[in-house]
Amino acid sequence: MSDLTELAGRYISIWNEPDETERAAAIADLYTTDATYTDPLADVSGHDGIAAVITGARQQFTGFEFKILGDVDANHHIARFQWELVPAAGGENIVIGFDVIATDGAGKLKTVSGFLDKVPAGA
Repeated sequence: MSDLTELAGRYISIWNEPDETERAAAIADLYTTDATYTDPLADVSGHDGIAAVITGARQQFTGFEFKILGDVDANHHIARFQWELVPAAGGENIVIGFDVIATDGAGKLKTVSGFLDKVPAGA
């Protein structure tokens, strides 16, 4: 398992963390202070901006969890992977996304660029 595969796993686990305090601590541990997160619905920077996006997604999709879909493809300080949003109780995914993460070279996330491949109607 590469360091970037482990990093992608930690990244996804933050999206599943229900406790706001634990989530904030995990964000501070994983991201640089000036990290950016960009997807079709958000373009934020810093720990507070990233936390707000994750909190919003958790509120919108209560009862669902994020999972890495397939393998993490990594080289140097960049990785790409697909993820899915599935009911926590089991079932088919309702969202599929594709993220590209880049580190600062010292093991912290510097940028996340997200794309949505499958979204539910009206979302």
